[in-house]
Amino acid sequence: MSKVVASIMCADQLHLAEELKKLYEAGISWLHCDVMDGQFVNNLAMGPYVLEPIIQTKKFTIDIHLACVDPEKYVTMFAKIKPDYITFHVETTDDPSKIIDQIHASNCKAGIAVSPETSVESIFPYLDDLELILIMTVNPGFAGQSFQEHVLNKIALLNQEIANKPKRPLIEVDGNIHVETAKAISQFGADLYVVGTSALFNNEPGSYREKVKAMEQVIN
Repeated sequence: MSKVVASIMCADQLHLAEELKKLYEAGISWLHCDVMDGQFVNNLAMGPYVLEPIIQTKKFTIDIHLACVDPEKYVTMFAKIKPDYITFHVETTDDPSKIIDQIHASNCKAGIAVSPETSVESIFPYLDDLELILIMTVNPGFAGQSFQEHVLNKIALLNQEIANKPKRPLIEVDGNIHVETAKAISQFGADLYVVGTSALFNNEPGSYREKVKAMEQVIN
């Protein structure tokens, strides 16, 4: 069964404890946590000191997305707060296997993220060692960008490649995910749909539960 995942960076940071309570009550069990270094992307977010108390609530599966150069440094930094998953960008290293091994040695599950213009075939050599693959449907760094439809073909290619593998990694999609784009993605197959300002943290009518339910109806 596919899941709706909340991008916690897009929540109201001034009232984060209240936001977490509302998300939990809405049925959200996964949080996507963007960590950005101002180098790989021209933006900054979120520090270990922000994410650690969220992890300590033990109410959510925590997926940390490192949009950072020098992923070794950030894996070391964030593994200390014991997230469930750490995902790094394939574009940031010449040796993805080394980073995967580092994540596993830290007792976390490993994911690779692929930006829209990166070939999905570039991660095929590492699929047997991964628990998660993050397909970016916008360029990483900022909310509110247009969904890049050509990424749908990458999801199709990825599903074909992992179809017969004994250990199937989860496929996560992130970037302008809302009811309409989720409908398109669901035709190709994904497990985790990251929602932010487009579908959840916005001024549109409806509670978080109503918005999550609308997404669940199209992805399952």
